[in-house]
Amino acid sequence: MEVNNNFKKREEKQMSVLENLEPQKVLRFFEEMSQIPRGTFDTKRISDYCVAFAKERGLAVIQDEANNVIITKPGTEGYETSEPVILQGHLDMVCEKTADSDHDFKTDGLDLYIDNGYLRAKNTTLGSDNGIAVAMAMAVLDSSDIPHPPIEALFTVDEEDGMGGAHAIDLTLLKGKKLINIDSEEEGILTTGCAGGIQYESTLPVHKEKKSGSLVTFRVHGLLGGHSGAEIHKQRGNSNKMTGRFLYRLSQETDFNLISVNGGSKDNVITLDTTAEFLVSKDAETTVLAKAKEMEQIWNNEFMGEEPGLKVDISVSQADDAEVFDAASTENVVAYLELCPNGLQEYSRKLEGVVETSLNMGVVETKEDCVRALFQIRSSVETRKHQIKEQVEVCTKLTGGKGRVIGEYPAWQYDPNSELRQIMVDTYKELYGKEPVVSAIHAGLECGLFLGKRPDLDCVSFGPNLLDVHSVNEALDLASTQRSWDYLKAVLKNCK
Repeated sequence: MEVNNNFKKREEKQMSVLENLEPQKVLRFFEEMSQIPRGTFDTKRISDYCVAFAKERGLAVIQDEANNVIITKPGTEGYETSEPVILQGHLDMVCEKTADSDHDFKTDGLDLYIDNGYLRAKNTTLGSDNGIAVAMAMAVLDSSDIPHPPIEALFTVDEEDGMGGAHAIDLTLLKGKKLINIDSEEEGILTTGCAGGIQYESTLPVHKEKKSGSLVTFRVHGLLGGHSGAEIHKQRGNSNKMTGRFLYRLSQETDFNLISVNGGSKDNVITLDTTAEFLVSKDAETTVLAKAKEMEQIWNNEFMGEEPGLKVDISVSQADDAEVFDAASTENVVAYLELCPNGLQEYSRKLEGVVETSLNMGVVETKEDCVRALFQIRSSVETRKHQIKEQVEVCTKLTGGKGRVIGEYPAWQYDPNSELRQIMVDTYKELYGKEPVVSAIHAGLECGLFLGKRPDLDCVSFGPNLLDVHSVNEALDLASTQRSWDYLKAVLKNCK
C-alpha cells in the first residue's frame, strides 16, 4: 500500500526513538504517525494511513469525504454481544516551530527525542494533542490479548481550527453510545464538560501613503505561549496585545506611521512572537528606543519571572518613499490592539479554579489593504460567550473595521446520569485506591458537537499528562502514558 511504503522509506532514514519503551504498541503507532505530516487541513495522508492500517488487519473501515475515519472491531470472547464503545481522537495537530527552525510541516516528519522521562519534538510541537489518542485506539484495534466490547474507533480531522471533522461526521454510522474521548491533558482527571467557543475575525481597512524617515522594527518574542484553553488561566503574555500596548504608549509621545504588524498563526495559541514596523522622524529615534527599553522593564516586572525568555528587539534604519498607513489608519489599528479584551475574563461560580470565560487574540496579520485579527472566544456559559463576542465586535466597529463569526461550537454540559462516568470512576478506584477528579475544562472538545448531533451519547474524556500543548515546548509524560494505557484497558474490560 502506498501510505505504508512511503512510511517505510521515512522509517529507514530515522532510527526508532521509542522502540524499547512501554507501552510498546502505543508508542510505535505514535512514532509512525509522527513521520506523516498532519497539520490541520492537511490530513489526507494521515487519514489514508489509518485506512491502510485497518485494511491490513481485516477491520471494517469508513473514510468520509472530510477524511474522518471510522474503524470497527468485534468484541472479544465474552463481549460479543456487549454494547460497542467508541474510542475517539483527532488526527490533526497544531504546527508551531521555533523562529530558527527549518522544519517544513508539509513534508517533514517530526524529530522526536526523550528528555528526562518526557517525549518531545526538536524545535516543533509534538502532536501528542491528539496523536496519543489515535495511537491508543490503534493499539486496542491491533491487539489479540485485550478483553474489550465491540470497538468503534472514530478519528476526526481539523479539530484544531473549527472542529471541521466533528461538524462533518455522520454519527448515525456509529452504533455505540458510550464515547471515550482521549483528548484531555492531565492524568487522574475525568473531563465531563467543556466550554463552547466562537472564532471571530476582525478586519480593519487601512489607507496608505508614501513617506520617508526612520524605519523602526519592533519585536517582542521569547514568550511561553501555549494552549488558549488549557493554559489561559496562567496569564501568559500575548505578544499581539503587548505590541499594541507599546504602540499606544509610544503614540502618546511621538507621531509615527505603521507599516505592518504581524503575530501568531493560530487563534487558539497564545501568541508568543509579534513584529511591528513603523516610520518615525529622525529626531524621534531616541524616544522610540527609550520607550522600548522602558516597556521591556515594565513587562519583566509585571510577569515576575513567569516569562523568563521575554525579549524586546528594536532596530532603526533609513527608509525613502516607504508605503505606510496614513495617520487615521495608524490610529485605528493601534487603538484596536490596545482596546480589545484578551485573556482570562471570568472564573466559574460553580467549579472552583475552573475558567468560565476567556478570549485569545491569536493572530494579527497585515494584508495589502487591511489588518486582520483572529480570536478564539470561550465560555461554558452561552450568554457570556456571546457577550465577549459583542465586546470585540464593538471594538472593531469603533476603530472603523468589520467583524464576523467564522466558526462556533457548543458547550458540553455535565450529565449527572452518566453510566460511563461511573464505570470510569470505579475502575480508577480499583487501580489506584482513590477517586479521580471529575471536572470540566475550559478548552473545547469535540464532545459538545457530538452531543448536539446525538444527545443519547454518554461521553467522558481522559488522557495522560501533556505539557505546553500548542507550543514548541509540548511534551508527553511517558510514565503517565503507560498508566493511562493500563487504565484504558481496565475500563474496556469493565464495559461488559
